[in-house]
Amino acid sequence: MITHQEQLALFTLISRHLTRDVTCTAFGGTAMMFYGYKDETKDIDLLFDTQEEKKEFITAIQKIGFEETSLVKIYVPEKLKDPHKPIMFKKGDSGRFDIFTEQIFHTVTSPQMKEDMYAVHEFRGKNILTVKILRREHIMLLKGITEREKDMEDIITIIKKTKDFNWKYFIEEVIWQYHNGDKCVLFDTERTLRELKKYTFIEKKYLDKIYEALEEKEKKG
Repeated sequence: MITHQEQLALFTLISRHLTRDVTCTAFGGTAMMFYGYKDETKDIDLLFDTQEEKKEFITAIQKIGFEETSLVKIYVPEKLKDPHKPIMFKKGDSGRFDIFTEQIFHTVTSPQMKEDMYAVHEFRGKNILTVKILRREHIMLLKGITEREKDMEDIITIIKKTKDFNWKYFIEEVIWQYHNGDKCVLFDTERTLRELKKYTFIEKKYLDKIYEALEEKEKKG
């Protein structure tokens, strides 16, 4: 596990080992700590837009002792077969990096993900490591997709600690993902919302949007 302060120190250390500026997007427990939703996390989830930036980042973390490790027992078997699965690096108790490039499994980076950031943090060492923090709606969507241990627990935490969660925005993003390549997102979201209804009220109209999209999908075969 790694705390928020330890994570900030780690990002600063990594920036000292970069040979060029690198930008990435944080989601999962990493992003949740920036919101104050969690005190610590097992994994540092990062998405890179390019292979070049990913390779530069990996070279930097290898310089400070991180080594590639297996995805087995972390992700369900179906995810292990996905061509867009992450590369994972670990160093003792210093946390674990789950590194994605261009997309997160079947989920692509939407215009909303690129434009509607919660925050942007710069860590300045030899070069600059820029870490963008996703909106809570995108974090929740991705938590429903990654299907790791405690992901549902984190989703419940986001909802309980967010008074102004934008359900309309969330559903629109789900539908956009479905129409732009992620054919599993409707089922993943429907499953997530069914479980989430045990803990919070969700207006019927938002669930109906998911069911309508599912019906449309079945008609198209």
